[in-house]
Amino acid sequence: MKGGHTMNRLRHETSPYLLQHVENPVDWYPWGSEAFQKAKEEDKPVLLSVGYSTCHWCHVMAHESFEDLEVADILNRDYVCVKVDKEERPDIDSIYMNVLLALTGSGGWPMTIIMDDTGKPFFAGTYFPKTGHYGIPGFIDLLNAVTEKWKSEKSALLHSARQITAHINTRDMPEKAGISPESLCEEAAGYFKAAFDPEYGGFGHAPKFPSPHNLLFLMSYYQAAKDKNCLAMAEKTLEQMARGGIFDHIGFGFSRYSTDEKWLAPHFEKMLYDNALLIMAYTRAYEITGNPFYKSVAEKTILYIRREMTHPNGGFYSAQDADSDGVEGKYYVFTPDEAVSLLGESEGNAFNKAFDITEAGNFEGKSIPNQINGPVFDEGFSGAKNKLYEYRKTRAPLHKDDKILTAWNALMIPALAGASIVFGESSYLDMAKKAVNFIEQNLSGDASLFASWRDGRRSESGFLDDYAFYIYAQLGMYRATIDGKYLDRAKSLAKTAIADHFDCENGGFFLSGKGGGELISRPKESHDGAMPSGNSAMAMNLTWLHFLTGDREWERVLDKQIKFMNAQAAGASGGHSFYLLSLLEKNFPGRKIIAVPSNPLEKEAVRLKLSGKGWGVILECETDEYKLKDEKTTFYICENNACSPPVNWLD
Repeated sequence: MKGGHTMNRLRHETSPYLLQHVENPVDWYPWGSEAFQKAKEEDKPVLLSVGYSTCHWCHVMAHESFEDLEVADILNRDYVCVKVDKEERPDIDSIYMNVLLALTGSGGWPMTIIMDDTGKPFFAGTYFPKTGHYGIPGFIDLLNAVTEKWKSEKSALLHSARQITAHINTRDMPEKAGISPESLCEEAAGYFKAAFDPEYGGFGHAPKFPSPHNLLFLMSYYQAAKDKNCLAMAEKTLEQMARGGIFDHIGFGFSRYSTDEKWLAPHFEKMLYDNALLIMAYTRAYEITGNPFYKSVAEKTILYIRREMTHPNGGFYSAQDADSDGVEGKYYVFTPDEAVSLLGESEGNAFNKAFDITEAGNFEGKSIPNQINGPVFDEGFSGAKNKLYEYRKTRAPLHKDDKILTAWNALMIPALAGASIVFGESSYLDMAKKAVNFIEQNLSGDASLFASWRDGRRSESGFLDDYAFYIYAQLGMYRATIDGKYLDRAKSLAKTAIADHFDCENGGFFLSGKGGGELISRPKESHDGAMPSGNSAMAMNLTWLHFLTGDREWERVLDKQIKFMNAQAAGASGGHSFYLLSLLEKNFPGRKIIAVPSNPLEKEAVRLKLSGKGWGVILECETDEYKLKDEKTTFYICENNACSPPVNWLD
């Protein structure tokens, strides 16, 4: 009970976002047939509100409208209201985000959709204040206007809903033929060069998102095409992000995006997927350049994940909120006096100078620690940072979205496995193994996956991203360990993904599986946003499965996937960078080692010798194609579609 209101129909849900609304006076329903049946029986439109638990503007709209009795009375009288967590139901979010983009040209959360009792939408928007201001219409005025039109012009609204639904379903029809992979990669490199900010790094204007998959593409393109400008753009961006306030210099880890071009003032929420992809990017930069700065940032980010975002049994939590005591960023900012009182005058003043903590402040009168203008990135002050970190934990705690998402965990797993290889740190591989075990125990069936887990309950059947990223995770674990169980699991899950999600006629993978329920659309997402798309990741997975196994069945599906993705990326290659990364992997795969142990007892010794080398390694029994040489363990080294003569040793 809160404010005199009993809990609504969300009380049996596990989503932290839905539970944040459980004591609203709004009579919320979770997504399901009950809500739509009620709308049909009572002849009411459905109001769908989509968001996530660490979304700042979702909190604002909840406080202004969904906790307000006047608004709740209107909603309960004239609408059937449905709440959806976008992270648990990416299929619903994707469908109605396409509607929002089609109708308004932009997207975001909270997402506000009004539709009929079959789910066909006729209105879409994002945040609305309770009453209008600054040119934004008020939520009450909007609701009353739609209610009046529903009563007087319902047929026109339903006609509009049918047209909108038909429009979004034409978006998944086969596209025109694409251009060559080489041209796509060259086009994307040119796009990033044109959008690059040479002063602060990043691409385009504020707000700036890390989009580390773009940086991974640029670094790989540098290696493939010897284009030094691409490496320079990636390095400048990685350095400036780590200097800026988007990186938490006290507790480590990265926030979701920067509101300014300098990477100074972030939107303070921290997402698991951003940090996973950024670990990959900084690890890759260190691998290419040997610059210890990149290693330091990656290891600090892993430390953040270890101490703040890891479930005791090994899975990883989803996100931390931007708000503390209802104020965005309050948890993260400091005054000079705070540092001096904690560290003493000498060290406190030195710390304030190094990290731009001033009386004037750089964020609403206080300071976000940063080193944007520092001449040298300062690796000192570790003791001081620990003291400030412990002090900061005494502040009002941040809300943590503690659900465990398969897709997001499946990005952190290969990030950790890759870091274990490059940095030679076995504890990172141990973290990755524990996360795999968590998913296997809580989010997996024999050949299937589930999307989300919290408090011992798992949610819906998995979506494409769950399969695509978890296959990618299994392949990452295989590369780190050369343990065949990971490759076998990747193959099994890939077969499920193909059977349930692949469009055999037109290519591409649908976001939801064949048994995904009755929705108005079945989208295929190809564009890489804050995360790579599932279709991009499946192109990468199929590339590696074919490379490692030589099985032509993987190649057959891969060829269709490349044809589909080339067409999607044509003219928009900068938005498909992870897919382009898979093309570079396909065309420049490196060398493959087929190891034939002399006997079963020798197999484990060979595996340990080769694990962590980053090569494509296959352990084979003796076959007609791969025979032992001199009855000893034998290695076949294959590169550029040819294998060297067998040898009994490796350099």
